[in-house]
Amino acid sequence: MDVTSLPFNRFVGLEKAPKGSGFLLSLPGSPNYLNHLGAVHASAQLALAEASSAEFLLRRFGDVAGMVPVVRRLEAKFRKPASGRISSKASADEGELAKLMADLKARGRGLISVSVEIVDENQVVAMTAVVEWFIAKPEGVDV
Repeated sequence: MDVTSLPFNRFVGLEKAPKGSGFLLSLPGSPNYLNHLGAVHASAQLALAEASSAEFLLRRFGDVAGMVPVVRRLEAKFRKPASGRISSKASADEGELAKLMADLKARGRGLISVSVEIVDENQVVAMTAVVEWFIAKPEGVDV
């Protein structure tokens, strides 16, 4: 799966970040993404954070057929106004990742929290977020 090809993500213009940039995804700078203060709108940053958490999980685990991932919660802190292109980094605790795999094998479902950082074109950390995913696997699907 390519998260940038999902209809909403394509509509808002999310892009894969260039290889070697250290980022997962980005949203180009555009007047269409600005708020009333001239900074990147909160909704644009949230869209990038959610998609980036999914991209992180896909890169970590691959696209396992039949898995059903659903965002359960997203908590964000807006730290500074963002300007221009915004890009994302994501990570998760290794212990939580291992627990997710164990839960999927034992119970067929689990939770995982992915931390996301949104950085603007001036390398300013504009927003941090934690996206909690509920992931279920149908019977008969191995992980």
